[in-house]
Amino acid sequence: MNLPSSVDRIELMHTFIRIVESGSLSAAAAQLGTTQPTISRRLQALEQRLGLKLILRTTHALKLTDDGERCYAQARQLLATWHALEDELTGAHDDPIGTLRVRAPHAFGQDQLIEPLLDYLRRYPRLTVEWMLNDRTPDFISENVDCAIQVGAPSDPSIVAVLLAEVPRFVVAAPALLAAHPPVQSVAALTSLPWLALTSFYRNEIALQRLSDGESTSLAITPRLASDSLYAVRKAALQGMGAAVVSSWVVQEDLAQGRLVQLMPEWQAPPLPVWLTYPWASYYPARMRHFFAMIREVMPKLVGAQPVRGS
Repeated sequence: MNLPSSVDRIELMHTFIRIVESGSLSAAAAQLGTTQPTISRRLQALEQRLGLKLILRTTHALKLTDDGERCYAQARQLLATWHALEDELTGAHDDPIGTLRVRAPHAFGQDQLIEPLLDYLRRYPRLTVEWMLNDRTPDFISENVDCAIQVGAPSDPSIVAVLLAEVPRFVVAAPALLAAHPPVQSVAALTSLPWLALTSFYRNEIALQRLSDGESTSLAITPRLASDSLYAVRKAALQGMGAAVVSSWVVQEDLAQGRLVQLMPEWQAPPLPVWLTYPWASYYPARMRHFFAMIREVMPKLVGAQPVRGS
C-alpha cells in the first residue's frame, strides 16, 4: 500500500472522523460519497502511518481504542484549524462555498422557508444545499447534519440553540362542521365538537391561553383522526371532519376565503417557538455563518411567524 502524500493526511483524518461519528464504515462511505472498501483502506493507511490501532471492529459495532479516542479529539481540532486556514488563504473566509446540510420541519421547510433558501442560493453561486425535510430532531454528528430549524424546544443541552421566532396557532373548523353543531359560545364548549389531532403537538388534550390576560385552560378531546402531518390535518378540517389547532400560516388563506373559521379568537394555543440548532464548534465555515445570519433575519418576518414576545 502506497503511503498517502502529506496533502492526503487531511483526507485521512476527515475519513476517520466520519467513521467515528457515523458509527460504521458503510455510513461513512455513504456520507463521503465513496465505497466501503475505500473507507477501509483509508483507515488502514492512517493506522499504518501513525503506527497505532485506532478502531476495534466487532460483528456489531466499532469501538475506539485509547489511542483512537486521543486521535479523534485531536483530529477534530486539527480539521477545524485546517479549514479556517484554508478559507483564509483561498479567500473563502467570507464567501460561502461547498455543501450546507440543513434539516427543517417538513411542512414549514417546503412552504415558508423555501423562498429565503432560494434567495440565499442565488446570492452565493458556489454554494450547494442539502435541504432535508423531517420533523424529527437530527443526530447532527452521526447523520452529518450541519444545522437544523426546529419547531418546539430543543431537548439536547449540548447543542447551540438560538430562538428565532414564534408561530401562532389557531383553533379552526369548517363552516359545514359548525352548522351541524350548537354554536360555540365559550371555550369549554369546544369539547362538544369532533376533533382532529396533530400528534406532533397534541393528541388527547389541547392547551389554550386567553390573549387578554394569559389565563390558561386544558380541554380533553377525543380525535376522530390523528396525524403527524400538518397538511393532512388541514385537509381534514377543510372537509368538516373536525376542529383542529394548527399553525396560523397554513390556514391564513383559508380563513381569508371563509373556507375555515377561527373559533374563540381570544383563546389560542401557545405559540410554537422556532429554533436554529447546531453542534458547538471552534470554527464555522462561511456557508454556515452566512446561513445563520440569513435565517435569523428572515424568520420573524415570514408570513405566519412573529418575533419572540418579550425580545
